This record gives sequence, C-alpha cells and structure tokens, in this order.
Amino acid sequence: MKLYMVRHGETDWNKARRIQGQVDIPLNEFGRTLARKTALGLSCVSFEVCYTSPMLRARETAELILNGKDTPIIEDERIIEMAFGEFEGRCCSKSGWDLPEEFRRFFDGPERYQAPQGGEDFAAVRKRTGEFLEELYRREEYQNSNILITTHGAALAGLLNNIKGKSLAEYWGEGVHKNCAVTEVEVTGGRPVIISENVAYYDDEVEPWED
Repeated sequence: MKLYMVRHGETDWNKARRIQGQVDIPLNEFGRTLARKTALGLSCVSFEVCYTSPMLRARETAELILNGKDTPIIEDERIIEMAFGEFEGRCCSKSGWDLPEEFRRFFDGPERYQAPQGGEDFAAVRKRTGEFLEELYRREEYQNSNILITTHGAALAGLLNNIKGKSLAEYWGEGVHKNCAVTEVEVTGGRPVIISENVAYYDDEVEPWED
C-alpha cells in the first residue's frame, strides 16, 4: 500500500492568514492552479481510491488531481481540519494578529495548547487521524494499492505525528506543509515508512503559513 497525502490548494483565507478550521472555504484560482500542477506531477500514478476531508477545498483538490479519472472518492470526517471554534475566521499572521496571546502555543507548544470554545486540542486530532490510518492499514483490498488522501495542514500533521510515533510536543514535525505538497508513505504489513515528505510539484512561490 502506498499513501499519497496532500494538503489542499490555496484559499483566500490561507492568503489572508485567517483561521479556516472547519469553515467550508473553497479553493481560489491559484489553489486550483497548484492542484492542476500537482496532477501533472502525479500523472504516472494510478490511484485505486481517494480519501478526502469533506471540506470543499480538500474535495476539489482531490478532483483536480484525479483529473477526470473514475477513481472512487470517499469523504471521511476523521481527516477534516482541526476545529478552532470561536477563533475561526480570525487572523493569525504576525502583522495582523487577532487572537489571545495564549494561542501562540498552537505553533510553539502544542502539548500546552488549550482549545477555544467549540474547538479541538491536538490530542483529539491525533486520535481521530490515527484511527483513520489504523483502519486503512487493515483494508485487505488496498494492500497493493495507491491511495490519494487530501486533507488539511493540522490534520496532515496529525497523520504524520502518528506515522512517526512522535509526542504531542513534536506534533508539527517539519512544520505546516505547503499547499498541494505531497508526502508518500509506503505501508507494508501495517508498518508505515515515509518515502518523501512535503514535495511540491510546482515552482510557484507560496508564503509560509505562519507569516
């Protein structure tokens, strides 16, 4: 089994550094361009199935990468983006910061992060993304398959945190992945090994998420 895990393309809220969470924001045109270029980069891969977050930005990224192929697309709530509750829609850029100071733990102290009202903490996201992976590993019909997974920044970091077996303090690993960046994971006998991580199939400049 080989997993191709992709963060969705850019949205207007990404560009404005507004917290999206589970607000259903679509891709912008640049985000669609990144997804189409990623489709070209993965054109030699035949996907048997695709799992996507139910959010429009993730679903459309999947559809653009699959480029009209009849690959089944399955929505799974366990790989939806982290919920930020009352903070969704607020700005988290360095210059436009519109959040309590404690929210900075989201970036530099995930093990100490306290979820806002209506939100999730990192342990909750790691748990649900880990359950998704464990169920996928056991699917006998996919043991020799290529599987596309389209998801979000914090949810993808949760998937990788499970795969790497790291602590919550190390949740972010290499940081938030670029929009439409691809991570390949080979799974043999239920044991995952990362082949490549955060690979972009485009030359366009995308600003780091934290700026």
